[in-house]
Amino acid sequence: MKKAILLALSTALTAFTFGCSNTATTPGDSATGKKEAVELTFLTWGNQAHLDLYTKLSEKFTQQNPTIKVKLESVPFPDYQQKVTVLAAGQELPDIGWVSERMVPQFMENGILEDVSDVKNDAAFKLDDFIPSTLELFQKDDKLYGLPFSTPPTVMFYNKDLFDKAGLKSPNDLAKEGKWTWEEFEKSAQAISSGTGASKIYGANFFRDWKTWIILSSYSWSNGSGPFNKEMNQFTWNDQYGVETLSMLQRMMFTDGSHPKAGEQVSFESGKIGMFFDVYSYVSKARTIKDFKWDIAPMPAGSKGSAPMLGQAGYSIFKGTKHLEETKLFLKFLASEQGVQETSTYFVPPRLSVLNSDPFLNVPGNPDPAHIKQAVIDEMPKAHLQPGHVDWQKIDTTILAGFDQLFGQTAQPADIVKSLEEKVNPIMKK
Repeated sequence: MKKAILLALSTALTAFTFGCSNTATTPGDSATGKKEAVELTFLTWGNQAHLDLYTKLSEKFTQQNPTIKVKLESVPFPDYQQKVTVLAAGQELPDIGWVSERMVPQFMENGILEDVSDVKNDAAFKLDDFIPSTLELFQKDDKLYGLPFSTPPTVMFYNKDLFDKAGLKSPNDLAKEGKWTWEEFEKSAQAISSGTGASKIYGANFFRDWKTWIILSSYSWSNGSGPFNKEMNQFTWNDQYGVETLSMLQRMMFTDGSHPKAGEQVSFESGKIGMFFDVYSYVSKARTIKDFKWDIAPMPAGSKGSAPMLGQAGYSIFKGTKHLEETKLFLKFLASEQGVQETSTYFVPPRLSVLNSDPFLNVPGNPDPAHIKQAVIDEMPKAHLQPGHVDWQKIDTTILAGFDQLFGQTAQPADIVKSLEEKVNPIMKK
């Protein structure tokens, strides 16, 4: 009887031991010790050129890590934040994705970003090569929730042919002389504008898609003001410079006709816009322009100098990934010196070693390297990070409704900013 009991115990212990050994395998390993193939989902809002670049980068990563494949998915930028929110609610988040400065506060508040602070422990990764200010967006409570890949200031793209035709001095030369001001900008816009109907040439366009109102903040910032306070708990555009910002746009649209009216789809690439404001990343599209000569210049200056908006985008790992170690490996690959160098074809690099490098400055089709230094590198220390807030989507929607009043000529600038203050402040102070 005792032998039978001992035999049964021995069999049970043997089975338990083998069961434990099977569950002790490392992430991605099978019971045989061989790594199982995994597929990571990588979400972006990039255009086709960006997707082509990341496809090549992902293939290179898989060559180095044969058991890890990467599937790219893209969502248009206007829909991206809401899409991620929906995916989070359904517990269907991708493994890794792009995040922008306006999204990070909400994503942190909702707890959907993975802590990646352990990259600090990898000396070969060289975290100290990152410009310190580019990491601030992703830091909270001594933890790191992402790594930047793009830190573009807004610049002014301009049609050199239209400036020459109007007999105007270039914005670059005026900026060197300290004369590239908002007043000079308006004069240039008027001088360039001509024609009517389908042949109409407009002096300037602030809007990429009629929703990018935030670029207009540069006017206020350059005069020591802005739409929000530093703590992001108060709307402060109900002041002289908020009124002046909207009044400038009102004049250009409805008085001198130097700016398209809302709804008109006139792109810089069409050759019918003299000056266009966007983050430097737009250079990837501008390089395809063949019908006219173009260049970049700093933002116009106010009483306090020029003050571009700093856009920022980074990579973050989303909570709930089933392949955390593999995703961290991919994150470090993308944000490595080599990865940042390859993406600098399109994005302003956050690593010091790449920012002043030949691969960034001398991409075929780029503007003059001296003008990249003037409009991008020299302006970055003056830039204001694009605002973010946990309720940014509500704030953004409310302010866009105010701009709709301006576009529809149903209210005057002073009345619009006063009304916005009354509507936005309660949202910001929640």
